[in-house]
Amino acid sequence: MERRRDAVVTVATPEEFPKAFAEAWHSRDGHHIGALFAEDADFVNVTGLWWRNRAAISKAHDYALKSFFHDTTLKPGVTTTRMLGADHAVVHCRFTLSGQKTPSGETARPRQTILTFVLHKTQNGWQAVAAQNTDVVPGKETHVNTGSLTAVDYRDT
Repeated sequence: MERRRDAVVTVATPEEFPKAFAEAWHSRDGHHIGALFAEDADFVNVTGLWWRNRAAISKAHDYALKSFFHDTTLKPGVTTTRMLGADHAVVHCRFTLSGQKTPSGETARPRQTILTFVLHKTQNGWQAVAAQNTDVVPGKETHVNTGSLTAVDYRDT
């Protein structure tokens, strides 16, 4: 299915949103991801970059999908949905990302993230107004900054 770059895409149910996000990811066109978001949506990525509208979300994803994420597979896993009334929902989904390129061009090992989507219902379906992506660091509790950010586990001390 071909989409216009200025098209807005809505999803039939909140539970279907992670699958729609993964499908947009696999299109390798950041505008397909942006089309899932409201015009004034926010997206915070795993390093804290904060894109504050659909155009910025589209541009950032388009760059990444055409470079270091070009050969990636994004697979949705465990998903939870919490309805916040009839027209709003929060969806959490654990994704597995594989195939990312390192700065030296090698293939990185797979990683897991949890994407949180805040959705609202429009007359045409569900659309994201906010998203935040968090890397999963197994066995760690928080980060500490000692000149560089490092994941740590205080239970080991």
